[in-house]
Amino acid sequence: MATDDVAQLADSLAKTQVTEGELSYKGQGRKFDNAQSVEEMVKEIQEFKGLQALRLEGNTYGVEAAQAIAKALETKSEFKYCYWSDMFTGRLRSEIPPALNSLGAALMTAGARLTVLDLSDNAFGPDGVKGIEKLLKSTACHTLQELRLNNCGMGIGGGKILAAALTECYKQSSAQGTPLGLKVFIAGRNRLENDGATALAQAFQLMGSLEEVHVPQNGINHPGVTALATAMQHNPQLRVLNLNDNTFTKKGAIAMAQALKHLRSVQVINFGDCLVRSEGAIAIAEAVTEGLPILKELNLSFGEITGEAALLVAQSVEGKATLEKLDLNGNCLGEEGCDDLREVMDGLNMGDLLGSLSDDEGEPEEEIDEDEEEEEEDDEDAEEEDDEDDEEEEGDEDEEENDEDDVEEEEDSSVNQVSSPPSVPRSPDAASFLCFPSPDKLLKLGTKRALLFEQQVDVADAGKTAEAFLKISSVYNEEDEQVKSAVLDSIDAILRKAFASPSFQGYNFVSSLLVMLGLLKSEDKVKPVHVVPGHLQALEYVVRQDYFPQDHIAVLEAFMSRHVQALESCSSARNILKSTLEHFRPEN
Repeated sequence: MATDDVAQLADSLAKTQVTEGELSYKGQGRKFDNAQSVEEMVKEIQEFKGLQALRLEGNTYGVEAAQAIAKALETKSEFKYCYWSDMFTGRLRSEIPPALNSLGAALMTAGARLTVLDLSDNAFGPDGVKGIEKLLKSTACHTLQELRLNNCGMGIGGGKILAAALTECYKQSSAQGTPLGLKVFIAGRNRLENDGATALAQAFQLMGSLEEVHVPQNGINHPGVTALATAMQHNPQLRVLNLNDNTFTKKGAIAMAQALKHLRSVQVINFGDCLVRSEGAIAIAEAVTEGLPILKELNLSFGEITGEAALLVAQSVEGKATLEKLDLNGNCLGEEGCDDLREVMDGLNMGDLLGSLSDDEGEPEEEIDEDEEEEEEDDEDAEEEDDEDDEEEEGDEDEEENDEDDVEEEEDSSVNQVSSPPSVPRSPDAASFLCFPSPDKLLKLGTKRALLFEQQVDVADAGKTAEAFLKISSVYNEEDEQVKSAVLDSIDAILRKAFASPSFQGYNFVSSLLVMLGLLKSEDKVKPVHVVPGHLQALEYVVRQDYFPQDHIAVLEAFMSRHVQALESCSSARNILKSTLEHFRPEN
């Protein structure tokens, strides 16, 4: 499937028409080994006045043949378009760099100003990139708008060479007052991996002019995806973003979702086969809800997305008048989930825009995930035992330091006597509460508890903020007004500060909360907490506050409506929360 996407992309982009000034030998399937074999071609090039475009694709050229063609191009100062894909089939890789060097040198000699350079499907590897390195750094490429290097096998090394050349081109062109304004970059199937993608991302960020980026099938994982996401934020005119068949996972998907919030011109998003998973899909759904006003296509197929997350994606495209297709095929919806998805899209009068669901993988098997969690727990236990052995070997003094918190818990009065005079009470300890929450400890923090939690909790980290929320809310007691007030005041302080920060990732907070409550599966295999009514009662309070974004309410409502064992003991609190969520939905 992903291979077909790349082939279609290459084919469509190859159909660009140049109405005048073009000489084409495209697709003749001929073999040109030496200068004699291209005599006729050379003559036609020399006699062609005002030559702007030369199509050499679909033939194969040896070094001598390329050098002869290059000689003919040395006088073509009006030359702009190089359609030179698939022109080295059957050649030794060692032949390709000198052939490219000759052609590039000729364009520099001619004083050409290129608009399009297409060298796709040449499989020339890193050495081939070295063959065009001088050309890319030259004034001939200061005007380059489209660079197509699909299926060239560049690898990490080639990606780094390419990135350095583009960076140098941008710097030199900027110094001359005409900065490189590359609009289209295509480099699918090149094995760029994280390092190659990261190097290119730095160049993309510097240029800031990209409108289309296609880098499918490159073995890029979340570090490379995150680097590209950061770069995309600096390209405000971006219209098409195709990272099909790379591996986002949650971290990459969330980073990309954050980038999409900064972009208003995006029309096509292809994150199919990218393993965005449910948490990533939720983050992307929120980005779509908040922006992307002219979105045409959204592809999140084959991403291990579950039914609830898919419904949120569907809801996110409501009101997108330009939408032409939503692709959620090949995910983990199950038969009922597929029916629910179709129903939601029909309800939005967008049923015909939903792609096929014929390859749905079915609902994920809970038993497999539970086994994986047990294995993870076993690994954690083994690590803890190893840590304890290490601590014992470090000596009694280290043991006393490492066990200090436990001693404070179990022998609080005796520690007080040792650590301070009897007349001086121990200062409140928010960290101790967060380790071992109890109503008594919360009250002992006194009237400054909210400030203490603000200082203790790193609200820049959405995951830690969610964890602190659950710790504090776990001691909530509806019948004890003093404890109830202390819990809500503390939660207010933390979340108001968190959501007030422009950099706070609210969707990550909600996602982490759902994972910790056992309502959403995570690739990190986080062990869920034991859900108590206080968690849901405190959350019900939070969603009614002005600092809580309404965009997150639909996400919470979808997951609170699920019939899961984790919430069975809190049915009353859940029903109240569901009612509040329904009331505060944006459409209400």
